[in-house]
Amino acid sequence: MSLNSLAIKFMENDGCNIHYSHHVNAGKPTLVLSNSLGTTMAMWEPQLEVLKNHFSVVCYDSRGHGCSDVFPGSYSLDRLGCDVVELLDFLDLDKVHFCGLSIGGMVGQWLAARFPGRINSLVLANTSACIEPSSMWQDRINHVQKEGLLSIWANVLARWLSADFIKNNAEEVGSMKAMFSSIDSDGYCGCCAAIRDMDLRQVANLNKLPTLIIAGAQDLATPIEHSEYLLSQYSDGKLITLDAGHLSNIEQTEGFNQAILDFLVER
Repeated sequence: MSLNSLAIKFMENDGCNIHYSHHVNAGKPTLVLSNSLGTTMAMWEPQLEVLKNHFSVVCYDSRGHGCSDVFPGSYSLDRLGCDVVELLDFLDLDKVHFCGLSIGGMVGQWLAARFPGRINSLVLANTSACIEPSSMWQDRINHVQKEGLLSIWANVLARWLSADFIKNNAEEVGSMKAMFSSIDSDGYCGCCAAIRDMDLRQVANLNKLPTLIIAGAQDLATPIEHSEYLLSQYSDGKLITLDAGHLSNIEQTEGFNQAILDFLVER
């Protein structure tokens, strides 16, 4: 996967450079795309060409991922959320649509609770308000720190994509492995810590934004029950389910793209 765009860095307040791309479509609203754990902004390649016809699109590598800086130690969801707010300030963007998948969706939930005035509408894909037990994430951190990131690839792949997709899409799986291999272990573990320490259930009902929730029927990482919980808490939510694993934007590209367009373009 390669994102054919102008990618730039900007300096965070805490000294962390965040890698981003800004595809300007004059006169169109802005959509920010936030990647999942263990990926880079290249994961949005299947969406980018379609979305650029309707929006100005901002993609970025989450802290510790891709070409963004890697700081050692644990990250917090507060820090990952503030990265987005600071990026919007840097680009002089007052309000945007926001789409996040997995940990990107957790960032979206945080924004809805903490900075709702910066978000027009929200797409939360394959995500959760809380993934328990927290010890699971600490075990993963300990394992990656000892054995390296590629030692968990087989398990990650089985949770990312359905068995049928893996079997029939060897080239795509190879690209996903290459992207995963490019992630720094410290950055990956830092974001795992943010998920470990996160519990957004306490603020879920604060989300009053128009929100599309996308679930994967075969998602082992964030099962559909997690999406149904979010729907139950939101005053303006809509849930659709795609026949996909965790990375529904990869596995069901056409359905994912159409769901976003149907939801956002009408706004």
